Amino acid sequence: MVLVLSDRAAFDALLPADVLDVLELIGQTGLVLYLVGLAHRLRPEPGSLPRRRLAAVVTGAFGVPLISGLLLVWFIAATGDSAARGDVPLPSFVLMVAVAMSITAVPVLSRILGDRGLSDSTEGKLALATGIVMDSLGWFMLMVAIGLSAGDLSGLWRSALALLAGGGCALLVHFGLRSGPARRLCRRAPGTTAVLIGGAALGTALLTERLGMTAIVGAALVGLAIPHEALAPWHGPVAAVSRAGRALTPVFFVVTGVSVLIRAFASAPWTLIAATFALGCVSKLLGGWAGARLGGMRPDAARRIGVLMNTRGLTELIVLEVGHRAGILPGPLVLALVVMALATTAMTGPMLSLLDRAERRSTTPIPSEVPRPVATEGSTS
Repeated sequence: MVLVLSDRAAFDALLPADVLDVLELIGQTGLVLYLVGLAHRLRPEPGSLPRRRLAAVVTGAFGVPLISGLLLVWFIAATGDSAARGDVPLPSFVLMVAVAMSITAVPVLSRILGDRGLSDSTEGKLALATGIVMDSLGWFMLMVAIGLSAGDLSGLWRSALALLAGGGCALLVHFGLRSGPARRLCRRAPGTTAVLIGGAALGTALLTERLGMTAIVGAALVGLAIPHEALAPWHGPVAAVSRAGRALTPVFFVVTGVSVLIRAFASAPWTLIAATFALGCVSKLLGGWAGARLGGMRPDAARRIGVLMNTRGLTELIVLEVGHRAGILPGPLVLALVVMALATTAMTGPMLSLLDRAERRSTTPIPSEVPRPVATEGSTS
């Protein structure tokens, strides 16, 4: 059975408005809970890597994709594609596109490193720490882009107010969890602790959304505020909250993704999709490789860093949804960026396998030629 995405009536028959609203609420709840665990992991291990090397890789893997975002904006302007440009102020649009091109998905990257036994390797630790730093910078730039979308200082003031309110709630969560009763509750009743953390995240997300900032920012602030202490086993409750959210996030992306595709599929030119994919792929591979080489890594390790930095996935899709909901990213551009994110993430595994095979071939010794016996006088032919 083939479903024509451009047929809005067929979509409305399959998902009426009332059902769509309920599903959207469920999906938003799942996304908020999932982001608590994602933000909680955005913290590199202190002193685990040389700062100079980490700074070099972050500069390359984050800086070059930011430039590719500027090139993509120039391409959209040069082609005159008003559907992909939208009508938001240029600074907000440029910043949002640059962030979308520079994101690396830390959860997907961590899973790939674990599956390939690279978690404890120098390349694996460096790639994961770089991804954490880049995503932290990306979330900050994302909030600035949303604030600029109003076209005047009022948008920035509203975003700052929402951020202050969300930050205040996050600080209450942080100091509350560091108290003695909270630690004892965490040890004795981790399930109850998970429910309380989830409730705090949902409340903060709702507050930031009511104040004009996306709910996702409130969830991320709560995740960042959860202590990283060995004295209290916060990992278990946070993981439970994140698992509950992960189970619901498919609903979110089915509803919002199909809604975007219905409006954007017919109006997204293949030239835009091809340009987005090419710029996204080349900028991450080249930027990660150049940063690793600048940090003094071997060529083979630098190539592996570049491939790992090209991993996007769920984090990229969340950023795109935030930009779309804020009215900054139009549907056709969201579609092109989604294709880029899925394709580059799918490429990571096969490209790592190619690098492994090439490295094994280069290190395999070539068998020496067996010398022929030297004929002597008196020997017979």
